[in-house]
Amino acid sequence: MKITKQYICQSCGSIHMKWNGKCEQCNEWNSLIEETTNKSTGPLSRSKGRIINFELLNTETKDHPRLKTNLEEMDRVMGGGFVLGSATLIGGDPGIGKSTLLLQLTGYFSKINQNCLYISGEESLSQVKMRSDRLGLKNTNIQFASITNANDIAHTIKTINKKSILIIDSIQTMYLPQIESAPGTVSQVRACANELIMAAKASDSILILIGHVTKDGSIAGPRILEHMVDTVLYFEGDNHFQYRVLRSIKNRFGPTNEIGVFEMLSNGLRQIVNPSELFLSDRKKNVSGSAIFAGLEGTRPILIEVQALVTPSTLPSPRRTIVGWDIARLSMLCAVLEARCKIHLSSMDIFLNIAGGLKISEPAADLAVAAALISSVRNIPLSFSSVYFGEVGLTGEIRKVPQPELRIKEAYKLGFDKITLPSKQKVTIKEDLSYVNITLLSDLVNLITKNV
Repeated sequence: MKITKQYICQSCGSIHMKWNGKCEQCNEWNSLIEETTNKSTGPLSRSKGRIINFELLNTETKDHPRLKTNLEEMDRVMGGGFVLGSATLIGGDPGIGKSTLLLQLTGYFSKINQNCLYISGEESLSQVKMRSDRLGLKNTNIQFASITNANDIAHTIKTINKKSILIIDSIQTMYLPQIESAPGTVSQVRACANELIMAAKASDSILILIGHVTKDGSIAGPRILEHMVDTVLYFEGDNHFQYRVLRSIKNRFGPTNEIGVFEMLSNGLRQIVNPSELFLSDRKKNVSGSAIFAGLEGTRPILIEVQALVTPSTLPSPRRTIVGWDIARLSMLCAVLEARCKIHLSSMDIFLNIAGGLKISEPAADLAVAAALISSVRNIPLSFSSVYFGEVGLTGEIRKVPQPELRIKEAYKLGFDKITLPSKQKVTIKEDLSYVNITLLSDLVNLITKNV
């Protein structure tokens, strides 16, 4: 066996034969770490393969058995509950509540006589016990271990010979002794995840991995880690707000981009069944710069307040401060308003906030953001019972968006009776709702200014 050295990027996983200050694939600086591999010097073994047996796609298949939780929001994100024999990866910022959420889930599973194993490579028994006492989980049968050897964990799962719920906190702390690199490196994370996933699937257990995130918000380690698991969830939120959003990025057994909303309390996380009503509870009347967006997160409609403040700037480069939306999208929208609608924003400071600490990326929010900007710069309050949705193009046209019926139904349920939407959007007309169809962004400007 010949020992060779190679340098692996910890951001993208690309392999380099010599060290560089910057990765040539992802252009990340100081991300190459030396790792040693054992390479055989002899010829490759030519073992015979076996004939593959193919099956027809039109044969009947059994549904995947699921294990439901006591949290409807969690079941919604997972597509109906956890699938036996599946692997789930949960990522999120430090202190956002990942460990709290999973400890609550294991506490519930243990009460219904499920075998629950909580393995932490970061915290001791006393630290986890303090959290469990705060969550009211004293009389549960959760089995805890503080260990980082993935070989020992996989062997233990196989010897238990019982369906279990296995929590790994976190995958970046696990290591395999046969790999010489340090825990958290690409080789260790990939190999440990593969070892644990194979052991969990062999015993039909549910494996949940907690993953650290990088400074740009993606899960640390090799990108292949997200391809190895069945489900990838992101736990989002702002530490200044008590609300948390669990978002499904990948799900082999359910819909993607589905969200569940929680509230962080002193005794744990509480699910929010009707987030639209909660996020609009502090809304004020007769205030300019506030518009309601009828959004869609996965299959869930949700009403979100968009707040804008436009003021004259004394700086050579006016400020653009955005919370919860894309700054590039705002720059494009401001350019369209200036070029197509003669709304002068180039010399203005613009502050945009998505109320409640939510983050939205849907293009359908363009119309609501534009309404908030026009309302603020003209100091004209919008109708308190109006909602907006529609995508804005570079020529100033208002484009159609998907699932308008779901958005309107959510707005109607919460008492909104004036719907502003693209003119080409086909919807079922309700007699007690007022529809305002607009074709161009200039129509929205005329609509807001004529109400003075």
